[in-house]
Amino acid sequence: MKASERFDAYLDYLSDGLGHADRDAGLRGYCTGLMLPLTRKSVEPMAAGLDPLHVRARHQSLHHFVAKADWSDAEMLRRIRDWVMPKLGLDTGGFWIVDDTGFPKKGKHSVGVARQYCGVLGKQDNCQVAVSVSLASASGSLPVSWQLYLPKAWADDPARRQKAGVPDAMAFATKPEMALQHLASLLAEGLPPYCVLADAGYGVDTAFRNGLTDLGLPYVVGITSAISVWPPEIEPLPPKPWKGKGRPPSQPRRTADRQSMSVKALAMALPTERYQTVHWREGTNQTLSNRFAAVRVRHAGSNIGRTRLWPQQWLLIEWPEHQSEPEKYALSTLPETATLDELVGIAHQRWRIERDYQELKQEFGLGHYEGRGWRGFHHHASLSIAAYGFLVAERLAGHKPGAQKNRIRRQTPAVPEDFIPRGTPQSSAARPQLHPNPAPSTQRSARRNATQMSVLRTSEPQVTFVTQ
Repeated sequence: MKASERFDAYLDYLSDGLGHADRDAGLRGYCTGLMLPLTRKSVEPMAAGLDPLHVRARHQSLHHFVAKADWSDAEMLRRIRDWVMPKLGLDTGGFWIVDDTGFPKKGKHSVGVARQYCGVLGKQDNCQVAVSVSLASASGSLPVSWQLYLPKAWADDPARRQKAGVPDAMAFATKPEMALQHLASLLAEGLPPYCVLADAGYGVDTAFRNGLTDLGLPYVVGITSAISVWPPEIEPLPPKPWKGKGRPPSQPRRTADRQSMSVKALAMALPTERYQTVHWREGTNQTLSNRFAAVRVRHAGSNIGRTRLWPQQWLLIEWPEHQSEPEKYALSTLPETATLDELVGIAHQRWRIERDYQELKQEFGLGHYEGRGWRGFHHHASLSIAAYGFLVAERLAGHKPGAQKNRIRRQTPAVPEDFIPRGTPQSSAARPQLHPNPAPSTQRSARRNATQMSVLRTSEPQVTFVTQ
């Protein structure tokens, strides 16, 4: 079967979950547009790439499908997952990877936009942020749950919610709370309780870690150097005896010689021989390796943590040889029998979600949606993941489409010479020459002339789109 035939079969399967046969054309057009080698994958460039002879009609069709049509994102993501999942090779185990990603935005009207930390920029700025959970194996990964984070200022503003189409049932939740809700939903569908991986933005949240344990999910999550733990050789005293009145004491007792310490202090105090060099995978240019140590500790930080004696778990420390202090820390509830190589190998599977986001944004236009509404934002993301899901499935299956490796060619008409982009006045007179810097007239307003808009043209009769 050719790649184009596999793509058609994939879209047939996804289309069955749209709820209405009339939406099939929108799905095929939008996913095909996301596959095209376009610089910008918002609705109008995709419409011009798909059907340059009827850009306006195609633009309206695609816009209605992504921004207005009432189909289920959850069902779309479930079908994408079910198509890719058998190819991930999960017989040997898998992982749930929790993360979020930001989309820099100007203005204040796009749904969920606020001044908050944006990982893309590495600082606080105006942006939207979405929380996702990816299903990963040693072979590949795919986002299977996705939702926009709604800042409290948005959640508590009925007028903005109504204008952006935020569902009434959508209440404020922190990012760790959203991640727990995603994971609980996935488990409710019968998916396996794989180990959860997350960075320190989630790992420092005690309630998040406890929530994972309550769901029966082991974890390896990043933490900061300030997290407090009980070292391996030190145990707090049991709570004071109950005197028969009030609530029985539950807080472990500390003394001058029984004190918790930060994970950084513990790491610095470990003897040098506790650190070993571990290789975890082959990189692009070299084998990836670093120095690590793993010790059994009990969490002791925060007011919540001091009210009870937590079970022992692994503290994984990563300390590059030529640095003055450790670089990363992680807590893990993997079994006590886990080896250092296993801990390191699992902790470093989190890189896969970074690759997912990179390809989704660079190749499939994840951040290119220009609408402001809740439905359109999520529909566009689901369709970007759908296009990416086909790519992942093709890679995992090892398909190589003949001489045109990694590409499918589709016949499309070339843009005619007299093509006028949407929004350009039809009656504009043709000009044999356009000066790049014309002097503005003193008799007319200095608004931007419509003839300065770019014209989409191509001399090739064929358009390619990426499939692997």
